[in-house]
Amino acid sequence: MKRQPMIVAQLVHISGPLKGEIQEFSEPEIAIGRHPSCIVRFPADLVLISRNHARIVREGNTFRLVDSSTNGTFVNGKRITEALLKNGDVITLGEGGPKFSFLSEVKEGAVAPEVPETPPPPRVDAPPRPSREEAPVRRPESGTAEVVREQREVPLVIQYGPTLRSFKMVPVTIGKNPACEVVLDHPGLLDRHAEFFFSGEQYWIRDLTGAGMVQVNRAPVGSTGLPVSMNDEVLLAPEGPGFRFLGQGRFVELELHPEEKPPEQAQDEVRPANEEARPSRDRKSLFKKYFRH
Repeated sequence: MKRQPMIVAQLVHISGPLKGEIQEFSEPEIAIGRHPSCIVRFPADLVLISRNHARIVREGNTFRLVDSSTNGTFVNGKRITEALLKNGDVITLGEGGPKFSFLSEVKEGAVAPEVPETPPPPRVDAPPRPSREEAPVRRPESGTAEVVREQREVPLVIQYGPTLRSFKMVPVTIGKNPACEVVLDHPGLLDRHAEFFFSGEQYWIRDLTGAGMVQVNRAPVGSTGLPVSMNDEVLLAPEGPGFRFLGQGRFVELELHPEEKPPEQAQDEVRPANEEARPSRDRKSLFKKYFRH
């Protein structure tokens, strides 16, 4: 019997009521809207979204987005009626509405059987990639448990902007260098900036900069690294970029607000304004004296 590979569609919600969620679907059609029958369902009071807003339909190995809304559906900022989706496309429901990025992934070894009673064969994973470097046993600072860095077959998903990178094995490095698994062209990053790994049944991140730039909940992680827990905030540099850990190896971009500055900075900024104001009053009084005489 001819077997079809199973292709999974992943939706990473960037903004809106489902922000931070990563949904996976293997159905041939994904209905999106406010109607109770929709697979991707939004709150009933979010009237910007139609009850049956759009559908993502699988066509062989591709996915087509079909709009059926009143306020429109946008792909990468352009309003569409129908569009073939590519990995990393950003879909917006209504102008200024919820956003999510799209990714399709072939589940290796998983199949869609022609006869429902026939179960799919067991998953066959791809062979491990060659080791980039020896994974030595790291001995952390005194008072902490031993941390073992080694290649582990665990999932890692990193969402940054419209892109979504999915890995089946760690460690994974992030930085500007093209040799990194995750390459980000960000002014705050170095060539080899940080590394995600797995130890003691937890995901960890460690700093490769040597300058104490990487933080978890504003605490420097150092070269040994720190484990991350649900909803922890990971900053690759004090001003970003940053990620939030959603569990099960999923990291999504963290929205940073540079306008929110520490109180010390705010006071420093107010002080020069006050200092400039005083001379202006003094100059005004001098002019009065001059004309008075």
